[in-house]
This record gives sequence, structure tokens and C-alpha cells, in this order.
Amino acid sequence: MAGDVTALFQASTAHSPSIAMLDRAGAGGGGGGGGGGTSGRITDFCIPCNPYFPTPAMFERLGGRLREILTYYPSGADTITAELCRTLGLNPQTVAMGNGSTELITWIDHLLVRESLAVPVPTFGRWTDQPMETGKRVDMMLLPEAHGFRLDPDAFVRFVRARQSRTAVICNPNNPDGGLLTKDQVLALCDTLQDLDLVVVDESFLEFSDAAAATTVVEEAVLRPHVVVLRSLGKNFGLHGVRFGYLVANPALAGRIRSMLPKWNLNSFAEAVVFMLKEHRQEYEESLRRSRHDRQEMTARLSVLPGLTVYPSQGNFVYVRLPVGVDGAVLRDRLLTEHGVLVRECGNKVGSSSRFLRLVVRPPHEVRQLVAALEGVLYGGPVRPAPVPGAGGGPQELQLVPASTPVPGAAAVTAAGAVPAARAAVTAAVPVAGPMAMARGYTSSGTAAVDRLVSG
Repeated sequence: MAGDVTALFQASTAHSPSIAMLDRAGAGGGGGGGGGGTSGRITDFCIPCNPYFPTPAMFERLGGRLREILTYYPSGADTITAELCRTLGLNPQTVAMGNGSTELITWIDHLLVRESLAVPVPTFGRWTDQPMETGKRVDMMLLPEAHGFRLDPDAFVRFVRARQSRTAVICNPNNPDGGLLTKDQVLALCDTLQDLDLVVVDESFLEFSDAAAATTVVEEAVLRPHVVVLRSLGKNFGLHGVRFGYLVANPALAGRIRSMLPKWNLNSFAEAVVFMLKEHRQEYEESLRRSRHDRQEMTARLSVLPGLTVYPSQGNFVYVRLPVGVDGAVLRDRLLTEHGVLVRECGNKVGSSSRFLRLVVRPPHEVRQLVAALEGVLYGGPVRPAPVPGAGGGPQELQLVPASTPVPGAAAVTAAGAVPAARAAVTAAVPVAGPMAMARGYTSSGTAAVDRLVSG
């Protein structure tokens, strides 16, 4: 079974296999590692969606209408879009709804992107993969690990100018690191690049940030003829399976996208949820508040694990760098098969490597399961604070088992071929030639193929 699960991840490209695929492979029923592996249930830290919405009462109501929802055609997209706009306070002429934000990314690429697109990496894979699939040139600016993967808007503008890109895309907050620009920074970037064909601001995860209302540029986008803002409903509402999202732009741009969409591109589940939203706004806002609180608690819990680097995030996920010498793909497989914990290993994200995981924010009791699983696989058991010699009752620090001490299972987590720790820990900046020269601060990803790709 473990081999089947590993094969699923190896067959995947920029995205992880679906929960249904893992379930069919028996990924959640693994054997005697303790934790969640014996229960047959996968605890999901991979798919970033809202764990508190819809509420149990909403699910029960949807379940009671299941036969009706599955039997009949939905209303047209215009009807569903108009209801969403009434709930969110948007003008329907500035909105286009799609069968997931990925459908909208596809239409943006086909209709609005000409020969080239610039995007910082690592980021959401469809912004790099989709344009390449249609023959566009994708200019990827590396976010510097040395600066916590923060995007410097001025550096990105210089990069776009140097590459002469015709479209620019930023995710705010970015996926996978959760970095967030302020509203003023985003608008300044849009206005500086007003001569481009298009600037896309992907706000798919913005609702989970601490200052979402003060950061969004939805209202300003409709006044600019070259700006599109993308939003995801599946992530916000915890319903990835429904597949619905929307974009906001000036009426000309939004109308161009709407005119190309099929009559019934939104399904009946999407319609049912959209028409339930108005009466459940309070529960939705509470779900976001709880998710923000959980992110802070989860970050604190992960930050005490020795050798683990946790980057600040404003999404509903956190980006972590694993201890030196740890292969994320092997760690992912063991967490899943031994503990029933599914994580997102980022070795197939351009600009990242298998030394990084993206961990979705989950409720505290599930985070405790994750931490226990990480402690078991990485350190051989629970990590406990130990007194600092000579410090008396003062501050304490964590002590990691020395590398020379055998730790159960630790050998299986290191990279194949027993790569020396010194080699796996390369962090010195490497010179990047050619078009990537502006991505200063880039460090070796640890994956030769990725390094060759991003260095041109």
C-alpha cells in the first residue's frame, strides 16, 4: 500500500493527488505507527480550505436537498452571479463566475495573455503551467529565501521591465509562503505597470488574512482597464469539490470573460451554496476568525520543533523548511502511511524544493496530531524543553538528539544516497545568469532540475 501511495505522488506534477485517489489506494488505513494511521481516516494538511464552514447545519440542509440538486439543471450563470453580487455588494457587470478559479485562469490565459507572463515563484502552479501549456513565455522571478520569500514590488517591476513581459501576476497572499503586500503596494504596482496588457491580483486566500478588508483591491480594480482580481469561493467556504470562483474587473474585461463561458458552467451545488450565503454571513465571518486564531497557534506549535523554520504567513497555511538532511518526499510518505497525516511537499513547485512543506491551518486537536507525527518521524519521540546548563530556573531551550545518536526511523527520512548534511544545507547565494539575474538572494533549491530550470 505504501508503494501505491508513493507512486501517486510521483505521478503527480504540480499538484498533489486527490483525496479520492489516496482513499482508493488505502492511504488512510496504514499500520502501526500510532496517531491517525490506524483509524483509516486521513487528517488533511494538504488541501487549503476552511475547516469551519459550511456549518454542520448547512451540510445537513444540503444533504436533505441532495436528490433535487443532483437531478435538475442549475440556473444560468447570470442568475447565480447576480445572487453572489447581492450578497457581496458587487456590481454583476464587473464579475464573472467560473467552475473554480482554475477555469477563470484558463480563460484569462486564452483571451487576455499575449506572448509572455511574469510571476514571482514559488507560487500557485497554474500561473506558471497554464501559460506554458499554450506556448507563452513565462518569466519567473525567484522570491529570495534569505528574505523569507517576501516579494519586493519594486524588484518585481524592474524584473518585468527587464524581461519586457506583457502580463504580470501576483498572488496576495502568496501560495505557498503566505506573504502579503499592503493595499498601497499592490495599487502602486498596478499603476506603475499600467502600460501592460494585464495585471492579475490573485486574492484567492485573502479572506484568511488579518486585514482582508483593508488589503483587497476589488473596488479599485473596476476603475482600471488592465487589472483583474481573482477570488476563490471553494477555498473560502471549505468546498473545493463544488468548484466555484469569481473574478472582478472593469465591465469590458469582465464581460469579455463572461461571453466565453458556457451557459451552465456552474453546477447546482454551487447555486445551492450561493443562495444560502446571505443568511449565514455571521457563521462565515466567525469561521474566518477561528482560522486566523488557529494559524497563530499552529505557527507557535511548529516553531518549537528543532531545526524547523516556519515563515510568517497571512494565508490559511504555513510554509516550513525542514531540518538539514531531511527529504520532504520521504517524510510525506511516512507521515501518511504511519500516521494518517497528509502534507504538501513542495519539491514539484518551481522555486521550491523537497526541503519545504506547505501545511494547511487546521483546528488545534488536529495540529497536535501533526506535531506528534512530526516528532515521531523526525526525532524518534516527543520533543521536550530541557534546562540550559548553568541557567538555573531561567529560560529553557529545546535539545535535539545528536546526529550520531540512533533515532528510530531517522535514517529513512534522509535523502536517498546518504547525501552529507553539509551538502543538503547549502544556503549560500548562487550566481544566477541571464534573465534571472534580478532574483538576488536566491539560494540553491537542493533539486538540480529546478535549479537548472530557474537559472535559464
